Amino acid sequence: MNRRTFLQHANMTAVSLAAGGGLFGCVRRPIGAAIAAGALPVNLPETACSLPRVRVSAEREIRTVVGLRPFRHSGFRVAREMVGETIVVHNYGHGGGGITLSWGTSKLATDLGLPGHVGPVAVLGCGAVGLATARLVQEVGFDVTIYAKALPPETTSNIAGGQWLPATVYDSDRTLTPEFTAQFVAAAQYAYRRYQIMMDPKYGIRWMRNYVLSDEPWPSQTDEGMLKGLRPEIKTLPAGAHPFTGKYARQFDGMIVEPPIYLPAMLTEVRIAGGRVVVREMKSLDEVRALPEKLVFNCTGLGAKALFGDEEMTPVRGQLTILLPQPEVTYATVYEDTYMFSRRDGVVLGGTHEMGDWNLQPDLATKAAILAKQAKLFNGMRDCKSPALA
Repeated sequence: MNRRTFLQHANMTAVSLAAGGGLFGCVRRPIGAAIAAGALPVNLPETACSLPRVRVSAEREIRTVVGLRPFRHSGFRVAREMVGETIVVHNYGHGGGGITLSWGTSKLATDLGLPGHVGPVAVLGCGAVGLATARLVQEVGFDVTIYAKALPPETTSNIAGGQWLPATVYDSDRTLTPEFTAQFVAAAQYAYRRYQIMMDPKYGIRWMRNYVLSDEPWPSQTDEGMLKGLRPEIKTLPAGAHPFTGKYARQFDGMIVEPPIYLPAMLTEVRIAGGRVVVREMKSLDEVRALPEKLVFNCTGLGAKALFGDEEMTPVRGQLTILLPQPEVTYATVYEDTYMFSRRDGVVLGGTHEMGDWNLQPDLATKAAILAKQAKLFNGMRDCKSPALA
């Protein structure tokens, strides 16, 4: 399932919610206003007519990166099993919704593993899911050690765009089980609330306005399905109320979690709270059984394929091109299979979803195609008059 399908239908039963992976009390800032050093930009304008244009060109590229989403056709796995005398609680396979759902699935996992446990706890993995799990374990009083092959900024989560949207979480052509559906809804709702109380600039989280664009008219009604209440003020913009020439636009407010800020902040919090971090790759179940901690949370993402024999795990390759920062651009767009998120470290362009591709090398043709489509979209922006929103 890709972002365009998810956003067009807005129905989790047919479906992400950043990064991953989505700020109450924010003061509205006029578009183009200066942003204080260290502050997070806020842009929830009354209309879309004065949006600054993204300057898209190959000359503005600062890097192109590739990440592999840990995808399972049936969706993420939160389950408990015994490995010898060790309790293992799995929390992996989030696809494109790792940052987005990390707090929610970690809450499910810790609720499954912690009751009745005595003694220290281990977490395997140091991406968004592993870090959220470790913090929840600490918040209820347990000592925790993270064992990880890599630490931020070398994790898969660092490659994510960071939009709070559970996209590419499971195969939309499958019939979901009632058990998974209940887990999905609970995880999305908890994560959505958790991120809202983490609006301190040190976390790199802010509200962001999204414009979902289409060449075809949007339905007059929006069926939010299980997303109900998680996308405030979602609405279709009338013709002439937005600057994207020749496109139909739907608007909603969501959150963005900036990985280069968020992940180091989370790792610092784990350490401040007394957590240990051991750089070590687990290569066999014998190594898991040999750990001194007898409760282990498995947050290894794609690593679970080899370590725990999960043959359903498959990579979904995503390529991002980042342009020089434009602090005045504080919104996001989604058009067809491409998107733009503006972050403090740069303007992120992406949208590729290549199932089963393990290749981590950037593809120049893919980069050129993304740049061309985004340049056409933003070069075509025109001024509009700001009529009342529908």
